Amino acid sequence: MNDENYLDRESVFLRQAQADDISALEQLLNRCYRETAGWTNEADLIGGIRTTSAELAAVINDPNHYYFVYPKTTTGDRDGEETGEILGCIAVDIKTDADSNNKAYIGMFAVDPELQGHGVGNVILQAAETFATRHLQSDGQAAAKNTARLTMSILSHRPELLAYYQRRGYELNGNKMPFPNDGNNGEPKREDLELLELEKMVH
Repeated sequence: MNDENYLDRESVFLRQAQADDISALEQLLNRCYRETAGWTNEADLIGGIRTTSAELAAVINDPNHYYFVYPKTTTGDRDGEETGEILGCIAVDIKTDADSNNKAYIGMFAVDPELQGHGVGNVILQAAETFATRHLQSDGQAAAKNTARLTMSILSHRPELLAYYQRRGYELNGNKMPFPNDGNNGEPKREDLELLELEKMVH
């Protein structure tokens, strides 16, 4: 088959991640974030691994965490047989803040480097935002306010990534924290790395 089928944004589809996806997800995330392939990698800022199979299993098994994958199929659409590879993924974590308001944290977002720049990531992000918004607005408080609060964190020193999300309606909300130097998500290569929180209000 022609791999160009995978560049057709209309063929992008998501399903919830399963335990059988863990190995492919671990490979995709570590490739996208820790190797130099693709424009979203953090290889010059962080070394080591991005995630582990144990962390992925915990996310998949968490009832408040919804992890979606875009699986590769033999035909390039949802009717084909899955090959076992994962071309993209994104997680939506439903959290409750100090004021008892629900919000959705979007993370573990990755697209196969060979598909980056073709709009696949836009489709996946929009699908996750739609899911998160509907989930939050089905909650009594969110429905009353008719707004949904979406948040995510990005590394500092990544102006091109910040610009990408700002074009999609996210803004810095002032919250930030030092990159956790516990070895669980890689080793920072500079001491001033921070995680910056972005926020988007959806009505």
